[in-house]
Amino acid sequence: MQQPEAPPPVREPPPDSAAAVAARVREVVAAAGVSQREFARRVVMDPSKLSRSLGGTRRFTAAELARIADTAGADVGWLLGTRTPQTAPVRRGGRAATAPEGGRPRQIVRETVRLIAERGFHAVRVADIAEACATSTAAVHYHFPGRDDLLEAAVRWCMDEDTARRAARADDPDPAAELHRLIELQVPYTEQQRRQWLVWVDLWAEAARSTAVGRLHVDYYRQWRDTVADVLRRGVDQGVFRPGTDPQAAALSLTALIDGLAGQVLAAAPDGDGTSARAMHNALLAHVAATLTP
Repeated sequence: MQQPEAPPPVREPPPDSAAAVAARVREVVAAAGVSQREFARRVVMDPSKLSRSLGGTRRFTAAELARIADTAGADVGWLLGTRTPQTAPVRRGGRAATAPEGGRPRQIVRETVRLIAERGFHAVRVADIAEACATSTAAVHYHFPGRDDLLEAAVRWCMDEDTARRAARADDPDPAAELHRLIELQVPYTEQQRRQWLVWVDLWAEAARSTAVGRLHVDYYRQWRDTVADVLRRGVDQGVFRPGTDPQAAALSLTALIDGLAGQVLAAAPDGDGTSARAMHNALLAHVAATLTP
């Protein structure tokens, strides 16, 4: 199958254009009509890096500008200041209907995550990702120059998906019910949940070897444990959970148990020999009953 032509290479902007580039990106963000954090999620970028770049204390990389242009439907040459577009530099409403859902960068990351779940990170080639996206390897490198960039983007995508699922079912007035829902979301009942766990297990090993991914891993788990600890703290205050419970220590124990049991479920044989998702769920509920119930 003939691959589509790759986009033209993006040149790094000259040193004296950083402020002008940041101003044009701010215009793109405003035209998107979403928060700065949401825009960072869409372009698979660390929100703090986006904030620093917009504030002038950090320069955008060429790949970041390529992702911003692709996702927002902007003219990358206009963003870089290399040319003045003949039409509006930013299309309201984003990309054309023929573009991949969420833009090419998000498609690349989605397919990367799927392939990591199926084969493991080190078995996935850029050529495999390009084939899955019906594009060229040059187009993948255009948005994500190296494998480390793809790995970081895959970790960030998984974090965002997991956080969004939790947020959609949070803020129950009953802390016990909310904790049970958080636990249920972590049990790999569905194929999607199992795929997400397979990716996490693969990325844990990478986090131990990669400083950048390791920092993401630490930040994510801090947020996850804080979420659980907040629910436990409300439960203790309301008398739903055992008085004197240390929310942070209890959250650490519970999240560690979730991780260990999930690993056993993933390692179980297809014929049912081993820990099942239901057994994991029951064990977690039993742990809550034994350690937290008054």
